[in-house]
Amino acid sequence: MLSIDEIQRPIAAEMQAFEPHFREAMRSRAALLDRIMHYIVKRKGKQMRPMFTLLSARQFGPVNESAFTAASLIELLHTATLVHDDVVDGSPMRRGFFSINALWKNKIAVLVGDYLLSRGLLLAIDKGEFELLRIVSHAVREMSEGELLQLEKSRNLNFSEEVYFTIIRQKTASLIAACCASGASAAGRPADEVDRMRKFGELTGIAFQIKDDLFDYGNGDGTGKPSGLDIKEKKLTLPLIHALQHVDASDRRWMVNTVKNKNEDSKAVAKLIDMVTRAGGIQHARERMLAYRDEALAVLHTFPRNDARDGLEGLVQLTVERTK
Repeated sequence: MLSIDEIQRPIAAEMQAFEPHFREAMRSRAALLDRIMHYIVKRKGKQMRPMFTLLSARQFGPVNESAFTAASLIELLHTATLVHDDVVDGSPMRRGFFSINALWKNKIAVLVGDYLLSRGLLLAIDKGEFELLRIVSHAVREMSEGELLQLEKSRNLNFSEEVYFTIIRQKTASLIAACCASGASAAGRPADEVDRMRKFGELTGIAFQIKDDLFDYGNGDGTGKPSGLDIKEKKLTLPLIHALQHVDASDRRWMVNTVKNKNEDSKAVAKLIDMVTRAGGIQHARERMLAYRDEALAVLHTFPRNDARDGLEGLVQLTVERTK
């Protein structure tokens, strides 16, 4: 598996150049907002989405100003959704740092999320990048619909794999799809190529979410310590959905009751994880994840090979092989 540094190598200079673009896009004349924007920039994560965007653009030639706009737009809107998610979930932490709502309370956090959304919209409008705005706005709509569908279906804990895949395609995969599509669009590629890159990103995003599901049960490969966090938060993940469909009625009732009412009981959660494992839930989820990885790579390989395509392939492999 390639390291992040190796994956980034074709766009190392562009990733450095992206940072001032992003900082400038977040700048505010309001002192409080500017302070919070500085805090957000300081705690940035691996920057997977800018990497997907810039590598997708670099695959077709030199990275241009439109590609930087696309990467900034996606990162602004993604950050806005994270700030709002933390308010909705009541989360005090994000990537090992205090969340905005924990430090500045919910009202300010909601307004910060709104500000980031508006900055993204204005960035695209000011640059005349209306096609990029269309691609990314479509993804934000999908993410919102996916969240609402999950909330609606999670109440009774009995939704199917088909519903699960609809939810993760909208919630998680749509934004990675937008990264890849906007990178190709920024490079001036025709509609069929932009759509192929969107499909590549969507398939990669689905594999990414299944890998996240597997962390609840270790790493999905027999190593790693189960976290059980999704169970504690009453989330239905692919291993659990599969297990619920392949156990007898009494075990199913016990498992559903544990998720609903005993999710803070560490012994009950440990037993549930064991039952999911024995019912083949982890193996099934891992097989589906690898199938989506292979499908994503098959789409990617319809484009000519170069160092940027190799970087995108490395990102796909990192998606399914990461340990956190």
